[in-house]
Parts: sequence; structure tokens; C-alpha cells
Amino acid sequence: MTTRREPTARQKRLGVELRRLRDAAGLNARQAAAMLGVNHVQMSHIESGLTGVSEERLRRLASHYACTDEEFINALVTMATDRTRGWWEEYRGRLPTSFLDLAELEHHAASLRDVAILFVPGRLQTEDYARAIFSARLPELTDSELELRVRHRMTRQESTIPHEVVIHEAALRIRVSDRATSRAQLDRLLELSEADHITLRVIPFDLDGFARASSTMTYASGPLPKLDTVVRDAPHGSVLIDSEAQLNTYRTSFRRVEAASLEADRSREFIHKLTKEL
Repeated sequence: MTTRREPTARQKRLGVELRRLRDAAGLNARQAAAMLGVNHVQMSHIESGLTGVSEERLRRLASHYACTDEEFINALVTMATDRTRGWWEEYRGRLPTSFLDLAELEHHAASLRDVAILFVPGRLQTEDYARAIFSARLPELTDSELELRVRHRMTRQESTIPHEVVIHEAALRIRVSDRATSRAQLDRLLELSEADHITLRVIPFDLDGFARASSTMTYASGPLPKLDTVVRDAPHGSVLIDSEAQLNTYRTSFRRVEAASLEADRSREFIHKLTKEL
């Protein structure tokens, strides 16, 4: 088995799911390794994403773990056997791994749901808005690093997977740069709100229930609910959350945020009104 130097988040997630199946079966790594005919070190590498696993071996493990959820097993097989080298691979070694992991996650997601409080979500940003966001980073980026990040963000926007966005008025009003940049960003949101794959809702300052919408997040739906992922921003990159209990919490959180927001038509009217104030 070839050992990977740096497994992707998707490869790590496969290992996590296999470990969860093993734990649910009440087996330790040595017992599972013996059933598969490998040593415990190789088993550890499989469960950490450092080593791949074939479809035949994955199905044998599922059988030993008494997993009868065929739809889930098939989804894991797809994760194990997919050899996609997406556009993000162009940035490997040039951008932090979290940028690549996010692009890969979005590529494989069935849909996305965003809650944005302070800034417009990356997939909806104009180039100037994104450049202003990255320019504010400390320590400061070199010109080449800045442009790489902007180009990566713009390329992420090319996919048309279903995307629901709830954005607070604060994010619409905060000027990350100048008036022209803010006006262009609002115009861009109005344009995107008409797209078939995007649903955009706004939470105004004077709308009740803001306490339910106080947390920024991106919720990426997988082929099955148990393979969903939540993305949270952290000081040194994105954090991916996939535990069942936390996923349930974030699902509930999004439903509450959505319920507290304006309908799509009223949201467009609200954004249009803001453009006239600039």
C-alpha cells in the first residue's frame, strides 16, 4: 500500500467513517486488521486517510462490521474509488491545503447552505470585494499570493450546485473597500439572486430573532445526511465538522435562521434599496 504524504479532507473523511463503523461494531484496530489480512499499522493508515482502500476491501470491512446500509456503503465506495483531479489541484503547494479541501468539498456536495453575518460568502463575492478581503489579512500577503487566492475564489463560483444563502444586513453594509466596490457587490447579489441555483434571503437589523442567526457557517450536503459537512472559519483556515450530533445542531440552526429571514422577493427589494443609499 502506498502511503500518502498529505491526504485530502475527503480521504480523511472516508477513514473517519470506516473507524466509526469499526467502533460501532465493538472491534479494535488490531481485530479489524486481522480480518482484512493486514497489520494494525496499515489499518491505522487506512483510517487516517494515509492509505487508500479498494472497493473489495471496503466491502469486506463493512461486512465484518455488520453494516447493512447498502446506500451508505456504496457512497463510501465512491469516495474510495473516485480519482477526480479537479481544477483545485493546480493550486496544490501554492495555497494552504484548506483552500483545496474547500473546493473539493464543494465539487462533491449535493447542495450548499450559507449563513453570513459579517461578509458576503466567498462564492458570491465580486473580484474587487474578494481582493479587499484578502488584502486585509495579517500578516500581509505578497501580490502573487493575493492574486492566487482571488483567482481560486473566482473559479469556485463557476459551479452551479443548489446554493441557499442567508445573509445579515451587517454583511451587506460593511464596506470592505470603497463605495464603488460595495455598490458593485450589491448589484452582483441582485444578479445572482435571479439565478436558478441560488436562493438568497436577508436578515435586516430590525427583524426579530437575530440571536438564532449569530453564527457564520457553510453547510455542505453529501450524498447522504450522515456524510454532510459543516465548514467554520478559524484563525488559521477552515475547520470541517462532521460528527452526527453537531450536524444535527447545524441543520436546526439553519432552519431557524431561514425562518427568521425575509422571503427571497422581499430580500431582493431590500438589497435594491441598499444600492440606492450608496
